[in-house]
Amino acid sequence: MGSAGEAPCSDNNGKLQSPLLASLQPSAGSARHDGHGASNELESILNDDSVPWVRRMCAATAVETRMLLRLAAPAVLVYMINYLMSMSTQIFSGHLGTLELAAASLGNTGIQVFAYGLMLGMGSAVETLCGQAYGANKFDMMGIYMQRSAILLMATGVPLAVLYIFSSRILILLGQSPEIAHAAAIFVYGLIPQIFAYAVIFPIQKFMQAQSIMAPSAYISAGTLAVHLVLSYLVVYKFGLGLLGSSLMLSISWWIIVVAHFVYIVNSSRCRLTWSGFSVQAFSGLPEFFKLSISSAVMICLENWYFQILVLAAGLLKDPEIALASLTVCMTISGWVFMISVGCNAAASVRVSNELGAGNPKSAAFSVVVVTMLTFIVSVIISMVILFFRDYISYIYTGGEDVAAAVSKLTPLLALTLILNGIQPVLSGVAVGCGWQAFVAYVNVGCYYIVGVPLGCLLGFYFDLGAAGLWSGMIGGTLMQNIILMWVIFRTDWNKEVVAAVERLHKWEGKKPLLAPQE
Repeated sequence: MGSAGEAPCSDNNGKLQSPLLASLQPSAGSARHDGHGASNELESILNDDSVPWVRRMCAATAVETRMLLRLAAPAVLVYMINYLMSMSTQIFSGHLGTLELAAASLGNTGIQVFAYGLMLGMGSAVETLCGQAYGANKFDMMGIYMQRSAILLMATGVPLAVLYIFSSRILILLGQSPEIAHAAAIFVYGLIPQIFAYAVIFPIQKFMQAQSIMAPSAYISAGTLAVHLVLSYLVVYKFGLGLLGSSLMLSISWWIIVVAHFVYIVNSSRCRLTWSGFSVQAFSGLPEFFKLSISSAVMICLENWYFQILVLAAGLLKDPEIALASLTVCMTISGWVFMISVGCNAAASVRVSNELGAGNPKSAAFSVVVVTMLTFIVSVIISMVILFFRDYISYIYTGGEDVAAAVSKLTPLLALTLILNGIQPVLSGVAVGCGWQAFVAYVNVGCYYIVGVPLGCLLGFYFDLGAAGLWSGMIGGTLMQNIILMWVIFRTDWNKEVVAAVERLHKWEGKKPLLAPQE
């Protein structure tokens, strides 16, 4: 395949195509899953030069939007429900007392967020491979990729568990009071089983997302949330297990999600081609898979930690109480809106990786345009609503007039952040779909930590702009990241990305590399 002696072949529209790209097109008798038909329909529309350009774009937009919404809507719901589970645990703990609230907050934001970001990032590596394998109809490898990822994440969970065990000493070293640190450690001990639930569920969810199976995850998460609320109430208040009981219940709820997803995969006809049982092949190629996983983890963690640094720096300002309170309100609102973008991130990753794996370069490029425009429009609408209610939104969280005034001043920055953060996760999703995790990690280091953080500190402390200065630096870093990623995507040769996808799949299958087509 792809040897120098082979002649180009033609696609259905008579256009020349390399043998390598032609080999990607599913045969007439090949198995089809939901989404493949619409994908091929989109490529056919984009290649049909007999139809006027405007009509072609309208038809293609309708097809692509339908597929994106079907993917994004359940993903947004899943992320919001997962966020609600953690928040509800914090609320149950908070009603035990002020110390318990501080401990649960510290355990959630200081320890759990770190593990969540790391495991989610490493789990995103399988997103690239499963998405491209699904598009290329290499269904048998998808279960192998999922198992490899789970094995690596389980191994990563061991040192994380050790970190959890010594969390009390770590928190004291970081300057926390011994009383709060010891209470937070009790809460964190109950979260140790959750680490290994993360290790299994993230690869499973990416495995299902690659097949456009999104709705079951939403149903499972919604059902688990209801169970979690009832059992948490009983465990914390009726059985008197306190902080440890509330965090253990959160871990148990995550394991319920894991078991429910696995039962679905084993019994669903939609996964009959992609899941063929456990295999020793999952233990092969782990070092290379680990490199891809680490690149994914660094890419996502650098983004998550950037916002944590902003909050920590706010505590060093002249009026830290007002600065922290106003930033917390704005960041909470941004966090909720960010869930929409994260759902679109998953949709963008699935669509791009599927199209590249299927050998549809035009569809992959068109998907990037549609999902970026869609999230941009939604972000602008939400930003306008936030600006309209700028003087009132803080009263959802606190009744202080000083905080309300500070939030009102920060709202224009919040609105701009919502727009940038509406685009940024989508661009990161495109990067994951293409397998560019290592490149984006370098971009994040430069934009966030070489530009954003120093610029924010300079404006916030040296020029005495306070929280607005810190936030302006963050916006500068995010804006630079968006510009770089958009420029790279704009310059991308999608035909070459298709070839790279084929080479990547052959590499992970352990086959000899294919020869690239002649120019």
